[in-house]
Amino acid sequence: MGTTWSVKLAAPARADLHALHAAIQARLDGLVAQMSNWEPDSELSRYNRAAAGSWHALSDDFVRVLQAALAVAEASGGAFDPSLGALVEAWGFGPAGPVASVPDAAALAGLRARRGWREVALDPAARRALQPGGVALDLCAIAKGYAVDAVAALLRGRGIAGALVEVGGELYGYGRKPGGEPWRVLVEAWQGDEDAAAEPRVLALDGLAVATSGERWHRYERDGRRYSHTVDPRSGAPVHDAPVAVTVAAAEAMQADAWATALTVLGTDAGHALACAHGLAARFVADAAHGHAERITPAFATLLA
Repeated sequence: MGTTWSVKLAAPARADLHALHAAIQARLDGLVAQMSNWEPDSELSRYNRAAAGSWHALSDDFVRVLQAALAVAEASGGAFDPSLGALVEAWGFGPAGPVASVPDAAALAGLRARRGWREVALDPAARRALQPGGVALDLCAIAKGYAVDAVAALLRGRGIAGALVEVGGELYGYGRKPGGEPWRVLVEAWQGDEDAAAEPRVLALDGLAVATSGERWHRYERDGRRYSHTVDPRSGAPVHDAPVAVTVAAAEAMQADAWATALTVLGTDAGHALACAHGLAARFVADAAHGHAERITPAFATLLA
């Protein structure tokens, strides 16, 4: 999926780390084969090419991720949209890489007219999804989080008492380090300006995941304007005046990953309100124009106590 992974773990003295590494890689390779739009033969890529009106068989992991993606899309009013593959590609953030020019109004209108997530019919019992025609799924904003959860489950199943798992910057920690301390991670502190830096925040991860989204990652500038990799489904363009960083902590990395993207699209005010309404642990860092001000939800404040 165009990213990296790492695992820190507390393993028994005689553990075969080579075998463990191979098992982790194999698990991740299996997820890539299902949900990577970087792989032309993945299940996701085949779905995106499928004929209108056809049902496409999906593996169990794909079903779980797509089901969660559609649920977050519904709960966020479409701020999280797993059907933006064509738009992400058009703005130069997909597997094809940078584009020579940003899409014009006519191109955007055509892309936005393509059928969206509401028309993706999922049949979990039969493990299949309907391609209504023209839908290009992109699960990069949720599948990496699921990969974190999958690796953590694998480690637990192999008797690893404590680990910190990271895939593409999304994190999940459980258990303790050998010295008995929890896995502690520094949440995005944003040192972007010399004179403006939000207070560093540290979270202890024991059965907790954390994901951060924002314009700091995967962006480019063209003709004096900055373009972020997070596309706003409402406009079809990269989010404008978005928070510099939105961090979400949750029991599952998949949920933290998806909600961090949804709240970035909504922005600090609407995003904070929705996060509070859903009891989400979220932290927003505003853009430079707002002094990189920090805003957290009550659930996030509890994690800092």
